[in-house]
Amino acid sequence: MVRIVTRLAAFAALLLAISAISGTAQDRRQNEPGQFDFYVLSLSWSPSFCDAMTERAADRAAREPQCAERPYSFVVHGLWPQYERGFPEFCQNPAPRLDRNIVTSMLDLMPAPGLIYNEWDKHGTCSGLGARAYFETIRKARSAIKIPADYLELAAPKTVAPAEVEEAFIKANPGLSSSAIAVTCDKTRLSEVRICMSKDLQFRSCEEIDRRACRREQVVMPPIRGG
Repeated sequence: MVRIVTRLAAFAALLLAISAISGTAQDRRQNEPGQFDFYVLSLSWSPSFCDAMTERAADRAAREPQCAERPYSFVVHGLWPQYERGFPEFCQNPAPRLDRNIVTSMLDLMPAPGLIYNEWDKHGTCSGLGARAYFETIRKARSAIKIPADYLELAAPKTVAPAEVEEAFIKANPGLSSSAIAVTCDKTRLSEVRICMSKDLQFRSCEEIDRRACRREQVVMPPIRGG
């Protein structure tokens, strides 16, 4: 029994040492502004976000501009600096103050001030760019993506296979490949489409992002709200 415990302790120590070594290699640039490998442009299916929020807190959802005012389809969740493994976050603490004029200018793409502030604090500060340049980069990244026509004015719930959504985006965006896009989901709904882009906003493969894609055979896209 003593030998078993001793061996288990030695094995645990070995795993810890390996983890520490690999962690050092991975995190050498950890949270250094501007030191990352590529971006992920995350496009959130707004009706799914609003349905999930309504289930958790109906009062809050009713007050959320994204869920109560305009008929949003895909909106920008963020443009996230990434390492090949993992990602930096909150690279300046406290983050430089974000000008309200910048926030207002982004509401057409990111329809919630709280989202814009959070994305700057968590992700924008890791880009190595000033606030204005970072949000201009978000706009450029979004303008490089064409949303497939089937998802622009969805009036009724649509059941889709994640691979079907990927294929629609690939068809609508020449140069985009299956290794550069991932669809995410919750238990029943499509959540986001994530597209990997180089620092100069060219499509590029991203193995880790692709591994985290939705593995369900089918998910629902709730219809666009309001108007």
